[in-house]
Amino acid sequence: MRIAISTDGGNVSAHFGRCPSFTIVDIEDGKVTGKEEISNPGHHPGFLPQFLHDKGVNCIVAGGMGQRAVQLFSEQGIERIVGVSGQIDVVVEKIANGILENGESLCKPGAGKGYGLDKTECDHPNDEQHHKEGDCEK
Repeated sequence: MRIAISTDGGNVSAHFGRCPSFTIVDIEDGKVTGKEEISNPGHHPGFLPQFLHDKGVNCIVAGGMGQRAVQLFSEQGIERIVGVSGQIDVVVEKIANGILENGESLCKPGAGKGYGLDKTECDHPNDEQHHKEGDCEK
């Protein structure tokens, strides 16, 4: 199985489409057989599901995604696991052990807008790790 994890500074990104990079992990028989981080090539409607499908991805893991993204990933036959947060290595271990659970999307309608240089609001005010790393303003 090939999994793409939306990545932001070693942690799962809250927004799959606006993440700086994706960590691509290959898992066979409960063991990680490959792992690489690739830059996000850009976010516009429909592009990332096709891009990840072309890379052989079977599953996307993210903090959240909107309903249109859910539909586009479904059309590509890519499973979605959302509501995930934490360090990439911990998440990879959970995937390999088959214990990563799907949750409620961390994205709210419109929450991805402005993510990046012009982002002014923190979408994870209770996540002290991000604040310590200076990822957002308190």
